[in-house]
Order: sequence, then structure tokens, then C-alpha cells
Amino acid sequence: MSKEPDKSGGDKSPEQEVRIYSLATTQNECIVFLEEVTGNRLLPIWIGHSEGQAIAIRFSGIVIPRPLTHDLMLSMLKTLGWAVEKIVVHDLRDSTFYANIHLRKNGQQIVVDARPSDAIAVAVRAGCSIYVQERVFQRCQVLNKPISENEVQKFKEDLKNIRPEDIFKDIKEKQKGKNNPPKPKKEKEGENPKEDNE
Repeated sequence: MSKEPDKSGGDKSPEQEVRIYSLATTQNECIVFLEEVTGNRLLPIWIGHSEGQAIAIRFSGIVIPRPLTHDLMLSMLKTLGWAVEKIVVHDLRDSTFYANIHLRKNGQQIVVDARPSDAIAVAVRAGCSIYVQERVFQRCQVLNKPISENEVQKFKEDLKNIRPEDIFKDIKEKQKGKNNPPKPKKEKEGENPKEDNE
């Protein structure tokens, strides 16, 4: 927990407001697609089945008689006098997304580190805004929202086969490196190769 407005450790990137565009389920996980409110880009975030269900339940308006974990979390915050102001997906490092939950109480603001799946599940319950920093969009391959009916149908079909390596630039770079390993340098006569013992 921190009172700092930005926990990403450095340059603050512009924030783009987003909303949930769709949830797609694969055999092993879920993908939540966030769409720009004022643009046409989509950001896919891979999450677990249980996290996807937690978002879908509230997002679809289903009422559960007993509170789930994120309901309990929000209830505790409200009881302690804190309001959820917004959530921000602020970074993408090594194919992992990072998010913050911004809380407010009597003029005091704090920022809590969270997984994007938990932050989004809280946001849909609190009815607060969701933002993505521009740097996150820049570190992904851009997906554009489908417009025509044919594009929507094709997009739904493509969702079944989408993989993280289709989106994350760093995964593509690593794969490229594996396919084209650098040629070993010729050692000079009398030189011993260095060993990496770390």
C-alpha cells in the first residue's frame, strides 16, 4: 500500500479510459478484453477461470445470495470508510500485467497494488472507472475493435485461437532469439571461455 499516485516507478504514462468489451473462455483460462472508450484499441488480459467467473457474475448482473471474495473486499472497504476511486492497469513487464486500485477517504488517497483480474472484479462491483496507461498499449500488438457484422463474427472465431505470444512483443522477441540463436564467437588462441556460475 502506498500514498504515491503512481507505483510503476518512474515516468507517468497518460491514462486511457477503458471498459470491458468481452470475456472469452479457453480450455485453461479466460481472456478479458478491455476497449478504449474514446478509441478503437482492445487490450486482452489473460486471467484464470475463477477470476473470469468473478468478473462475469457481476458484469452480467447475476445476484449471489452470499458475498464472494471481491464482494467481501468491497464491503470491508466501505465499512472502513474507503471508496474505490478508479483502477489503473499501469504496466506490462515480462508478459505480466500490473494494476493499482486507487482508494479515497476524507481527502486522503492511497494506491494498492493488485492483479488486474482482482482490480477489475472490484471495479465492476464498485462501479468505478477503469484506466490503462498508454505504455501498456505500446508494449502489446494492437488489436482493433471489429466494426461490421462480418468483422465481429470473424473476431469471435479468432478469439478461440488467440495466444499470449500473438500479443506480447517480448515473447515474440524471445521466440525470434530461439529460432535464430547468435553465432558463437571464435575464441582467441590461448583464451579460456568464461563460465557463468551465477
